[in-house]
Amino acid sequence: MLMNHTNQTDDDVFSCYSPSVVGYRYFAVLWGCAVTITGTIGNLMTILAFALDPRLRTRFNVLIVNLAVADLLYCTILQPISVDNYLHLRWRSGQLWCSIFGLLLFLSNSVSIITLCLVAVSRYLLVAKRAVFDRVFSKRGLNLLLISAWALGLASFGPLWPVYTFVRQVCTCSFHRTRGRPYTTILLFFYFFIGLGCVGAFYLLIYRRVQIASKALLRYRLSRRSSRKKPASSAQGTDDSGVESGMAKTCSCEVSSQADPVQSTDESTCEKSSKSAQGSAMALNSSATKSPSVTTSTSPSSPPAPTTAAQSSHSATSGEDDEFKRVTRMCFTVFLCFVFCFVPFLLLNIADKHNRAPQVLHMFCANLTWLNSCINPILYAVMNRQFRQAYHVLLTRAAAPFTCLWTWR
Repeated sequence: MLMNHTNQTDDDVFSCYSPSVVGYRYFAVLWGCAVTITGTIGNLMTILAFALDPRLRTRFNVLIVNLAVADLLYCTILQPISVDNYLHLRWRSGQLWCSIFGLLLFLSNSVSIITLCLVAVSRYLLVAKRAVFDRVFSKRGLNLLLISAWALGLASFGPLWPVYTFVRQVCTCSFHRTRGRPYTTILLFFYFFIGLGCVGAFYLLIYRRVQIASKALLRYRLSRRSSRKKPASSAQGTDDSGVESGMAKTCSCEVSSQADPVQSTDESTCEKSSKSAQGSAMALNSSATKSPSVTTSTSPSSPPAPTTAAQSSHSATSGEDDEFKRVTRMCFTVFLCFVFCFVPFLLLNIADKHNRAPQVLHMFCANLTWLNSCINPILYAVMNRQFRQAYHVLLTRAAAPFTCLWTWR
C-alpha cells in the first residue's frame, strides 16, 4: 500500500490533469503543432536566407539570425515536448529531462531578450554614433556579443537546476515559484522589466533622433526652394549642394541596414563618402535644431546653382531613409510582439500568487508565449523586401523537384 501510495504521489507530481482543461488541451495541441511547424520552417528559412543570399549578410542581420537560432531551439526541441504534455496532460520524461527542459526554455527566452537589446542598441548607434557602432559591432565584436549572450543566459539560469520542476498550472517544466526566491525574482525583473524597458527606451531615442533629422532636412529643403526663386551665388550654391549631398549620403549610409556586409574587408563607397561629409552634415543638423529655420545666402550677381545633383541626392536619400525606417519599424514590431506574448503571462503570475485563477487561464497565457517563437519570420517576410525575396527563392528551389515531377507526369 505504501508503494502504491508513493507511486500515486509521483504521478500527481507530473500530472496536470483537471476536468476543466480536458477540452482545452485539444486547442493547445493544435496551437502547439502549428507553432512547431511554422516556427521550424520559418526560422530555418531565415538562417538559410542569411547563409545563401550575400545581400543579407550584414552585421545587423547577424543579430536577426541569432534570434532565429534561439527560436529554432524552442520550436524544434521544446515545443514538441510541450505538445506531448498537453496531449497526455502529464510529463512523461522524468525529472532529469524536466530540469533540462526548464534550463533550455529560459536559455532561449533570455537569449531572445538579450538579442532584442542588441538590435535596439545597434539601430540607435547607426543614427547617433556610427564610429562606436563600427567598433562595437565589428566582426570580432559581434562574435563576442553573441557568445556573451548565450553564456550570460546559461550562467543566469544554470544555478536554478535544483529547483526546476513540473508546474501543474501551465503543464510544463519551469522553476519552482517559491524555492528559487529571491534569485528568480531578481532574474525575471532584470530580463523582462529592465531588459525590455531598455529596448523600449532605445527605440524612443531612435524615434526622436529620426524626427529631429527629418525636421531639419525638411527645413533645409524649404529654404532651398525659396532660394531658387532668387538669383543665387555659384559658390554658395555649390557649397549648399555639397552639404546637402553630404547629409544625404551620411544619413543614407548610416541608417541603411544593408550597407555593411559581415565578410567584406573594404568599406563601401557610400560609407567612405559619408565619413568625408559627416562633419558638414552634423553641423547642418545642429544648426537646424537650434534655429527655427535654415537659410542660405544669395548674391544677385551670380547665376543660380544647378539642381540636378541635389535632386538626385534627394531621391536617393528619400529611398534609403525610408528603408532605414522600414527596418527599424520591423525591429520595433518584433519587440512589441515579444512584449505582447509574455506580458499577460507575467502579469497573471504576479497577480495570482496563490494560484486562485482558473487553470485554463494560466494555460492560455502560457500558450500565448509560444507565438513569439514562430512569428518573427512572418514579420520579416511582410516588412522586409530582401528577406521576402530570399524566402521566395528558397521556396522556389524547394518546390522545383515537385514541379518537375508534376510536369513530367
